[in-house]
Amino acid sequence: MKYMLIMRADATAADAAKDVPFEEIINAMGAYNESMMKAGVLLSGEGLSDAEEGAVVDFSGEEPIVTDGPYGEIHELFNGFWIIQVAGKEEAVEWAKRAPLGAGAKIEVRRVTDESDFEEFSGNEYVEKEKGWRKDLGTE
Repeated sequence: MKYMLIMRADATAADAAKDVPFEEIINAMGAYNESMMKAGVLLSGEGLSDAEEGAVVDFSGEEPIVTDGPYGEIHELFNGFWIIQVAGKEEAVEWAKRAPLGAGAKIEVRRVTDESDFEEFSGNEYVEKEKGWRKDLGTE
């Protein structure tokens, strides 16, 4: 099963990171990523730029409203992710627990849906197209 490990951080984590040399953070995260690669579970992963470079598209009104970052009062920011292939949720949680993160950081563990989640819609035009798209993208 595929799982996404979603790295989130609040102001406490951001403040703590300021006290650590960035190369130390890179080395710790690199070693973590390497351990997942060596174990054969890492499919992909990326860090994200600062929220100031992003935007939020809010669909709560009649028309989408775009707000450039930073986004006002933020309790947690989504800072990066990993996609891993493991036997189940318990193994995904174990990998998440090994991340080199500290106070104010969290990792949300979410299963990535696959074809089996949409079996009742077999024959639907877009369910069938997605099978081809996954193959074309090399993500099947």
